[in-house]
Amino acid sequence: MRLLLLSLRRVNLFSRHQRYAFAPIHNCLILINPSTSSSSFLFSANSFCSSPHSNGDGKIAGPLVEYERRIVAGELLDGDLYQLGTLRELQRLYDELVQSADACRLDRYSASAKSTRTNWFWNKFVSHSSISPVKGLYLYGGVGTGKTMLMDLFFHQLPGSWRTQRIHFHNFMLSVHSRLQKHKGLEDPLEVVGLEIADEAILLCIDEFMVNDVADALILNRLFRHLFNNGIILVATSNRAPDNLYEGGLQRDLFLPFISTLKERCVVREIGSSVDYRKLTSAEEGFYFIGKDISGLLKQKFQLLVGDQPAGPQVVEVVMGRKLQVPLAADGCAYFLFEELCDRPLGAADYLGLFKKFHTLALEGVPIFGLHNRTAAYRFVTLVDVMYETKARLLCTAEGSPLELLERIVTISDAQQVAPRTSSRSRKSDDPDLCVDNELGFAKDRTISRLTEMNSKEYLEQHSRMLQEKQPSS
Repeated sequence: MRLLLLSLRRVNLFSRHQRYAFAPIHNCLILINPSTSSSSFLFSANSFCSSPHSNGDGKIAGPLVEYERRIVAGELLDGDLYQLGTLRELQRLYDELVQSADACRLDRYSASAKSTRTNWFWNKFVSHSSISPVKGLYLYGGVGTGKTMLMDLFFHQLPGSWRTQRIHFHNFMLSVHSRLQKHKGLEDPLEVVGLEIADEAILLCIDEFMVNDVADALILNRLFRHLFNNGIILVATSNRAPDNLYEGGLQRDLFLPFISTLKERCVVREIGSSVDYRKLTSAEEGFYFIGKDISGLLKQKFQLLVGDQPAGPQVVEVVMGRKLQVPLAADGCAYFLFEELCDRPLGAADYLGLFKKFHTLALEGVPIFGLHNRTAAYRFVTLVDVMYETKARLLCTAEGSPLELLERIVTISDAQQVAPRTSSRSRKSDDPDLCVDNELGFAKDRTISRLTEMNSKEYLEQHSRMLQEKQPSS
């Protein structure tokens, strides 16, 4: 009965999107493709048979079907039209990739066995371009609208034999800088890096595409020109539309060609949902403590987590030989004062290295952010992004709720909406610590949303399951 219900929901979903027509014949259902007038047997009351989007075992495949299965199973909420529209684009891409797998050189076992260095050497003499016949997809929208979930749902439906990679933007750029260091001294190290990446993965799924750093901005244009010329297909998620990437950044004119290339090689799709799904989790189940002079409570909770394990200072190698001093650590848990992690010249690479070693962070004394500590706010946003991506657990003491921490951070647009000064509203009434910063203001909602979810019962239960799965079986 459950299988039949799932089948009927699939029929309803496909017919809603007008991709196919359905004709009942006896106890079977025939799937008709209007564009080709071809038909195939979809299912009977007893079994599923072959279909246009088969995963090899006779079942319909693709992100749209998996999404519907999760709704039937109660794993996802039903009825978000914005997500369904995006799923249609993901299903389109999935279908095109299946049909063009050979032309796109997706299967790792049929790909050329020539080494990257050999390809690089050969390309110096022969003009070579193998732009993919299939366009990628760039998904953007507000926080918590399901961009990452939808991309992951798409990614996990792909055949295991394909050359694919799913990676967070921070990790991607860290890998690029590491490769550039390795090929330092070559005439065009970015060309070699582009060939290396394309040799490992033709379909590249990058989560949280964001450009804040001038060095990254200058690299991306040339890097992705090489990547696309080597057949890379990009699927990316971002909070920003392509035209708003690196907005207001230094030397942005040198970055603009990348935006044009991105829009040429990807279908751009906005997820316009007004629902923040992260905030639908149950709140106030975690370890986010508000107040001053409550460090004793945080240390008590930290000690409960590490149990009988002796806690003490540790040194962690984070990136390219750099080392980070951990003041107090035991059993996968690290304890820092806020100043030790966010008032020092640390970045995403350092935080990623830290959470390769530790699954839990106790952070003491998160302040209210404003103009006076804007740099620390940037690092805190990056820290939260890395923790969320690595599914780490956060214990912290803070001067306010997530919303209150970032209340004084605003975008230029937000600042312009403030009423103009009059004789009754003088400059003295302005908040001297108001921080007008487009990048930081844009990241504010994402950070508040993620801190809310990381404090939820669902997130912490997922974290516990992850730790249990990593434990060796007895």
